Amino acid sequence: MTNLTNINFLRLYVTLGLLCVLIWGCEGVGVGSKKQVHHTSPPGYNLQTPYIIKLPIELDEISGVVFYPKDTSIFAINDERGWLYKIFPNNPRNIEKWKFFDGADFEDVVKLDSNFYVLESSGNIIAFRHYTADSVVARENLFPQGSGNEFEILYYDPTISKMVLICKDCESDKKKALSTYTFDPATGQYANGDFSIDVKQIAEMMGQKSLKMKPSAAAIHPITGELYVVSAVNDLFLVLDRNGRAKSIHPLDSKIFKQPEGIAFTPSGDMIISNEAAEIGVANILIYKYNNK
Repeated sequence: MTNLTNINFLRLYVTLGLLCVLIWGCEGVGVGSKKQVHHTSPPGYNLQTPYIIKLPIELDEISGVVFYPKDTSIFAINDERGWLYKIFPNNPRNIEKWKFFDGADFEDVVKLDSNFYVLESSGNIIAFRHYTADSVVARENLFPQGSGNEFEILYYDPTISKMVLICKDCESDKKKALSTYTFDPATGQYANGDFSIDVKQIAEMMGQKSLKMKPSAAAIHPITGELYVVSAVNDLFLVLDRNGRAKSIHPLDSKIFKQPEGIAFTPSGDMIISNEAAEIGVANILIYKYNNK
């Protein structure tokens, strides 16, 4: 072929490839093509259009978050730092903080009445409260199942008046399910949960034979009562029923969700998701308005 013929052929090839992707969703067509991922959203949200709050460097490893309706602030914790942070969305540089424990692997936080509960990756839960503006009294509740378990999720379920822990990587699960445990804040006692998350069902819904599911955050939606689960490792957003069965699965855009580690809701359903910096810029908080219409 002449050079002109080669150029015209290449243009035709690329054009046909683009048309195939746009119209028929073809894969493996065109120069350097990749599988197209369709980023969907749960009802009432558009995961592609968050309001983004950039955070100071001190919060680069932000993990759990909880909304505080009294002054519309957000409480947060930072992995490996035993500090509780209070973030004001309209002024994120003006952060208040309190020391509650020595360094550990902190993963999630729940606020119940005047008490805070912070989850360690081992399953231990640190309970503390403010007695004065500068005084915090903490108590560590030890997870009874020993070692070999890893957790990143703690949330409060008002229907059972207990907190729920979801395994990220527990030895007994053998990758087929994700076990749950409960923690009773009134007694400080742990117990086996009433449900597990069926990983095999999630894999089947995604058209896969198997899936190594590692969830990083979860919370109960205040309007629908559904369980919303985020997995940073899998780039997935899941909506589950209260029995752990997946209702919908939404692939996450890694450009927006670089490392989501925390999720919380306002009473009206607005969703708050925290992103670690993950060596890309700074950490941030994503806020999504809820449209229940």
